[in-house]
Amino acid sequence: MTVKIVRRLAILVASVLAASIVVFLFMAVLPGDPAQVALGVNATPELVAKTRAEFGIDRPLVTQYFDWIGGVLQGDFGRSYVTREEIGPALTDRLGVTLWLVGAGMLVALLIAVPAGTFAAVRHRKADGTALSGLSQIGVAIPAFLAGIILVQIFAVQLRWLPSGGWTPPVQDPGEFLRGLVLPALSLGLVQGAVLTRYVRSAVLDTLGQDYLRTARSKGLRPFQALFRHGLRNASVPVVTVLGLQLSTLLIGAVVVERVFVLPGLGSMLLDSVASRDLLAVQGIVLVLVVGVLLVNFVVDVLYTVLDPRLRGS
Repeated sequence: MTVKIVRRLAILVASVLAASIVVFLFMAVLPGDPAQVALGVNATPELVAKTRAEFGIDRPLVTQYFDWIGGVLQGDFGRSYVTREEIGPALTDRLGVTLWLVGAGMLVALLIAVPAGTFAAVRHRKADGTALSGLSQIGVAIPAFLAGIILVQIFAVQLRWLPSGGWTPPVQDPGEFLRGLVLPALSLGLVQGAVLTRYVRSAVLDTLGQDYLRTARSKGLRPFQALFRHGLRNASVPVVTVLGLQLSTLLIGAVVVERVFVLPGLGSMLLDSVASRDLLAVQGIVLVLVVGVLLVNFVVDVLYTVLDPRLRGS
């Protein structure tokens, strides 16, 4: 098992390295001169050349890459081409907001999907199970930003129970922080919960058809009892795969939801940096998002080995 984890870790490191090269080259080949953008169209060629040297973009690409990745490994993402401020501290603060949102959204999705998917599987030939399955199908078709707009209209505009946007740090006011997090987390979690419900239902249905479940039921256990005692661990293996994909989707989907609810997260920073053509900031943000997705995949691979004993000795 240790060898497998070390191997997966080596693959993770290689993937991060390859991703950093791809992200850097993609930003390098984009049209436009960051120095010209930062100075404006009326800047003289001499000033543009001086600014390019100041930014370090007049050097060979290989040198630029190693300087950049070396700084990233030390937590230094460079200075913004537009504001001339350090990117690292701003990126760290914004990442904290995004992680709160993604974590809360995933919690909402799990609280919905696990009981709803299990119930829909056990009652799949009954009216209530069929109705729940159909409801989850409708949820799949609703994008997260639209769910957010609907939630704002109901709970913020009409009922006035919750704020329509904004962000309060948890250390400043925990109560207001939770109130502000509810609607963004619901807009992410409801949609992803509907998607995950379909996979939980399929996994549990497959498990219910196994011989060991029929044996457990023949000994007098009810369907739910047999499932909880003997089947949920086996059903969790394929669900973990989808859960990893959903977590990656939540991480990327937070970009749009943060814009809807005016949250100062990584997604808002990315969109602002793209609008101002702050390519170095975009480069750092994209790398963080890619590394986040790769880390999720690594954790999913490790969980496979923990959940399925057959994978430990194979």
